[in-house]
Amino acid sequence: MPFLVRVQHSLCQILTPDLTSHIHLKSILNRPSLSPAFVQAQEICEKLTHNLAQVMLGEVRTLQWLLAAFSCGGHVLLEDVPGTGKTTLAKALAVSCEAQFQRIQFTPDLLPADILGFSIFDPQQHVFRFEQGAIFCHILLADEINRASPRTQSALLEAMAENQVSIERQIRQLPEPFFVIATQNPVEFHGTYPLPEAQLDRFAMKFSLGYVSHAQEVAMLTAQGHAHPLTHLQPCISFAQLITLQQQVKQVRISEELKHYIVELVASTRQLKEVNLGASPRASLMLMKCAQALALIDGYEFVTPDVIQELAVPVIAHRLSLEANSTFAGLKATTLVQELVASIAVPS
Repeated sequence: MPFLVRVQHSLCQILTPDLTSHIHLKSILNRPSLSPAFVQAQEICEKLTHNLAQVMLGEVRTLQWLLAAFSCGGHVLLEDVPGTGKTTLAKALAVSCEAQFQRIQFTPDLLPADILGFSIFDPQQHVFRFEQGAIFCHILLADEINRASPRTQSALLEAMAENQVSIERQIRQLPEPFFVIATQNPVEFHGTYPLPEAQLDRFAMKFSLGYVSHAQEVAMLTAQGHAHPLTHLQPCISFAQLITLQQQVKQVRISEELKHYIVELVASTRQLKEVNLGASPRASLMLMKCAQALALIDGYEFVTPDVIQELAVPVIAHRLSLEANSTFAGLKATTLVQELVASIAVPS
């Protein structure tokens, strides 16, 4: 039974005899029917969320943010303390959609060739043969990305922006889709290299998973008493369905008024006196795409202002470079973005 049909059935079961409730329900049920392609894409999102929730206990909305970035072609930076499940989440996503998964442990001695690949000489054929690096996959986990040198970090710039890499004067295309989940520890900075602004701008969203509640942590102990839930996780969608989902996200409607609203939000960051470098036009583009994806996950064929406001902080805040005085005063980029969201009028 499709998701929306199940919702309507549940509403009918709990409906009170109140006339106002009856009229409201009737207006919901009489809405134009959703297209079959959209219903299929929404059910794919529901399956992915449910599958990830079997392994990742905690805030389901955070998982949906990750799926939104994944389904719109963006990348995610998870900044969180060790042990919150960042690696497990990346593995669970790859298993759920039958995608190729690779993990790179970033260290100070890691070289760009370790990520991209290199040519080796074949003595039998008397030719050089290219050996692909770990970047040639669908889902790449860049673990503790800020522990590698800037030279190594830059190996991801072209790949994350253009889905290709330039190696030995040749352009090699990466598999479609290509999704990077990078992690970094916000607590310890010894032996780390802060990500430059150009690298941060490649990430569609930056957020943290956070600690689970007391009850959820107890449930985690029980679930992992004998084996990790990841070992029993099974694919819930096919790779072809994943491609269908990404194509359907592009069909989610967004009005011209909301496009102007997005641009106004992003452009306002460039006028703040506390900011040295505001968000780029790429931020506007990613905010629109992520909003389309999250609207689809929520079951809407169109983007609403509240979705844009919800995603403003994870999409925009990490792209802002604050003035030195603002940083010393303890001002956070997230606070500035929240103030902008509260001050700019929503299109009527």
